[in-house]
Amino acid sequence: MDDISTAGLLIALGLLIALSAFFSSTETAMMSLNRYRLRHLSQQGHRGAKRANELLERPDRLIGLILIGNNLVNIFASAIATVLGLRLFGDWGLAISTGGLTLVILIFAEVTPKTLAALYPEKLAFPNSVVLKPLMTLFYPFVWLVNLVSNNLLKLVGVAPSTSGDDDLSADELRSVLNEASAMIPRRHREMLVSILDLEKVTVEDIMVPRHDLYAIDINDDFKAMMKQLTHSPHSKVLLYRDNIDDVVGFLHMSDLLRLMTREGGITDKAMVLREVREIYYVPEGTPLNVQLLKFQRAKERLGLVVDEYGDIQGLVSLEDILEEIVGDFTTGLQPAVSDEINRQEDGSFEVDASINIRDMNREMNWQFPTDGPKTLNGLVLETLEEIPETHTTVTIGQYKIEVLDANESMVTTVKVEPVAK
Repeated sequence: MDDISTAGLLIALGLLIALSAFFSSTETAMMSLNRYRLRHLSQQGHRGAKRANELLERPDRLIGLILIGNNLVNIFASAIATVLGLRLFGDWGLAISTGGLTLVILIFAEVTPKTLAALYPEKLAFPNSVVLKPLMTLFYPFVWLVNLVSNNLLKLVGVAPSTSGDDDLSADELRSVLNEASAMIPRRHREMLVSILDLEKVTVEDIMVPRHDLYAIDINDDFKAMMKQLTHSPHSKVLLYRDNIDDVVGFLHMSDLLRLMTREGGITDKAMVLREVREIYYVPEGTPLNVQLLKFQRAKERLGLVVDEYGDIQGLVSLEDILEEIVGDFTTGLQPAVSDEINRQEDGSFEVDASINIRDMNREMNWQFPTDGPKTLNGLVLETLEEIPETHTTVTIGQYKIEVLDANESMVTTVKVEPVAK
């Protein structure tokens, strides 16, 4: 380098530092790319995304190429800086050039370009991939040799570097992605997608109409009384039973009843009604909603009775109930609204019907009562106190103070809920 002028060496050093910055920023940009967005853009025909995606299919080769290039330019830069240091500073040149070059590379070839690449990965990775593709072809023998040695070392510790990492998302990870999507996905759409993921955490007992609230008719009642109940039914399907609700007969569709009533002669006896009864579809308790949704679809059913391990009826679940878990209350429904069971008092507390479903209450009031135990507020109070409480008994559950306003011999009927100030 004795024949090269100092100015020429300075220009060469500047170019090498620029190349070092290129390799450093490219490495960070390529590794910071969102793989899912990259695949989407690639499928849409984006050329830069296609090139980057091809390079990232073998990250070991990509990293090998970048590091070979970066180390080569840094070594050459070190050599030139040493020559310049000796020329300009004599015996102190080696120390000055080493310290100065380290500072320059750290600022201009490492920290600054990598920070920029981390902030704007696509703006750097896509155009820089134009240079990386031919460089991969040019330096392939060196990259292959370096990867051969490094990959064999990795295999010794049980790592297979020939394939990229597993990019599959778990349900919890996908839930986090949706929650962080902010303005990219409308809030209502995010809520629906998260609700679909949450179906596996909710069972049919959480949303069923409990046994004691079922609208059912005893077919052993007087014929006229039974017909009056049927014609005044608020439901499109009615459950029929004999004497005890555990001895169910089946469901009667109101459309079938209307057809019988409008034909010539009308309905003359119970036998005509019973011939129209349809079979019961049973649902085991503990069935997750995502599983039951598929079962309803395969069986082409919309309604089922939830039974426990002994075959006793626990409640009723419908396809509409499951869909409302996803999209919210899209109809007025035939059950009373949650807000009818919660009344705000002047002192800021809430008078609540203790038979309310805890999940419905939490969703309506944005409360945080535990849902992994009893399904109703009455059950939660009884489980906490371990006895049937007297009126004005007070208990604190989580961050809520609950006072029993009314109770009978078997259950709590009305409570006052007051959030406790933190």
